[in-house]
Amino acid sequence: MKTVTAGLRAKLELLAPAMTAATTALWLPDDPELSRRYVAYLYEMHALIRASVPLMERAARRCARLAPSDPAAGPLGRYLERHIDEERGHDAWLLEDMAAAGGDPVYAARRLPSPIVADMAGAQYYWIEHHHPVALLGYIRVLEGNAPASWLADRLAVRTGLPGAAFRTVREHAALDSGHLADLDETLDALPPAPAHSTLLAVSALRTAAGLIGLFSQLATTQGGPE
Repeated sequence: MKTVTAGLRAKLELLAPAMTAATTALWLPDDPELSRRYVAYLYEMHALIRASVPLMERAARRCARLAPSDPAAGPLGRYLERHIDEERGHDAWLLEDMAAAGGDPVYAARRLPSPIVADMAGAQYYWIEHHHPVALLGYIRVLEGNAPASWLADRLAVRTGLPGAAFRTVREHAALDSGHLADLDETLDALPPAPAHSTLLAVSALRTAAGLIGLFSQLATTQGGPE
């Protein structure tokens, strides 16, 4: 019998060519705008990642409310509590990278992010509150399943001329996310079977992947720094 994660991976494979193309365009190695584009990437990633812990906290609270009658809520809530501890403070890493790369961390806290970022995180708020918090696992699976390659930080440092301190988040996520992904997949496959949850996971994951492709494609055309 096909597992939940196997089914989810099969669906996400449909968007894999577009994801690869968007990622390649974003990190085009000989582009003279690469250092500016990297700073723009840090601004948008900060806007997205600072929503991660609040989203998980909200989902965990919803799980606590559902737990008496929902067999998935208990294990889902325990996974979220564990992952909150793993992800806490990663938005601060991005601010430190930004400062090292010549960006403005103060500006990052008040700038208006891309609407794509708001769409990606905002959809999760809606599904958590008005459908089921399991939706968030589809979102997390896409973000952690598309972690930076292990070689990317060093290559960007050479190509951009930026200091190594500007790439902590890229380097750390390349190392950490494979382990996080294994934990997530184990959690997903251990949840009580529910066709409605599988559908929601797929919708959330595919919507997140499409958003990430759109965001990377948008950043690939960046010509300058903060607006």
